[in-house]
Amino acid sequence: MFKPLYTLLVLSATFILLAGMTFLFPKDGLHIGGSFKLQYPHYTSFLEPEKNQKADISKIIALADEEEKILDKDTTAAEIEAELKDTARPVLITTIQYKNNTPGALENFFASLQHIADEPKSIRILHYGDSQIEGDRISDYLRLKLQSQFGGEGPGLISLMPVAPSVVNKISWSPGWDRYPVFAGKDKRVKHSNFGVMAHFCRFNNYKTLSDTSSYISSWVKIVTSKNGGKNAASYKKLKLFYGGAQTKTYTELYENGSLTKTDSLNAGGVFNIKEFALNQGPLLQEFRFKGKDSPDFYGLSLESDKGVMVDNMGLRGSSGTFFNQINFAQLKQFYDYLNVKFIILQFGGNTLPYIKDKSQADNFGKYLSAQIVTIKKLAPNASILVIGPADMSVKDGADYVTHPQLEDLRDAIRKAAFDNNCAFFDMYDCMGGRNSMVSWVDQKIAATDYIHFSPVGARKIATLLYSALMNDYATYTKTKK
Repeated sequence: MFKPLYTLLVLSATFILLAGMTFLFPKDGLHIGGSFKLQYPHYTSFLEPEKNQKADISKIIALADEEEKILDKDTTAAEIEAELKDTARPVLITTIQYKNNTPGALENFFASLQHIADEPKSIRILHYGDSQIEGDRISDYLRLKLQSQFGGEGPGLISLMPVAPSVVNKISWSPGWDRYPVFAGKDKRVKHSNFGVMAHFCRFNNYKTLSDTSSYISSWVKIVTSKNGGKNAASYKKLKLFYGGAQTKTYTELYENGSLTKTDSLNAGGVFNIKEFALNQGPLLQEFRFKGKDSPDFYGLSLESDKGVMVDNMGLRGSSGTFFNQINFAQLKQFYDYLNVKFIILQFGGNTLPYIKDKSQADNFGKYLSAQIVTIKKLAPNASILVIGPADMSVKDGADYVTHPQLEDLRDAIRKAAFDNNCAFFDMYDCMGGRNSMVSWVDQKIAATDYIHFSPVGARKIATLLYSALMNDYATYTKTKK
């Protein structure tokens, strides 16, 4: 049996050894071949605690809560405009930025909102982003508020095989379905560039050569709709299938809440076909049953209404946003024209940041993104574009989590790409508190412990601040255009 004194001596020696290593171990870590690095807390990290000081986000959260109280009402467009002009409202911490501080980049979108009753059909907002928005995060709040104030029903475009379930829809499918993406690198199985407006398509069987003896394949997709995204999003009156590329005709049946309501067929060939279905029973549960020797490329399913605002969530996990130049331009233009796209939001950067080692690499990414924006503006010349910078992202620095050292360089490069192409810019990094703010968001359980993504509650807060900034500028616009 060990004596207590021996135990105390062993523990003391251990602590002395560990403390000594803080002086002897290299401050920048010990590189062991390749890219592997062994790190140990350095004594300077204890002597300089201010270096990694967390951001104080109390005022930001208080503002988000106050804004949500103001906006969380069933108000008309005129009433929300009056609210936004109220001088007693809190002052926004982060506003939308414009080149040379001259508004104008969003005027086409604002004009469409102001004259929404005169639009021949619903206007579309396409929200492209990486995993930060997947599952309809952030987009759902924009949709909720815009549809309650300007009209519109339905969640808009959804994938037949979403990466993550949304707050509005849960999708399930039969065996055999697969997703073919371009948004995080072109799928090598695909020999063409017709990926559609959502930068991917889905099929119920793989590509193959058909013959007279090829058998028919049966498959199904089910869409369950909840009211979690608001009453407007769950009140759509029609479905539209966007498809193309099949070698043969595909037969389809639509079931509403278990009852067969429509039989039809999908054409062979083409890269931009639409099949519209009017709903007899409304939302809750729809099921498509398909039968064919070959599957079409399904570019998306739209749950929508004829008038008002549609907000389409394009959460593209792993994407850097540099895929637009890899999609058939003619097809993409057909989508933008048909959908009546008036506003495009680009929210990327988070998947690029881990690979950025210095300012020059950040600047290069800005140039890549700029080239994508040039393409989008050519294909959708009537659409306003808002570029959203990356949120704060933390990396380990000794015992602490701190802002990625190249985040601000990347943010600046993305903002330059926006301004160079006369787009608006929203600084999400600044909005959430700037340097070392992600740690504070994690501490308050409004961001995930990966120190990258918002939690659902955090996504709602950042969406509230974004929407407030957007509507603040809309109120200013309408005041000058009466």
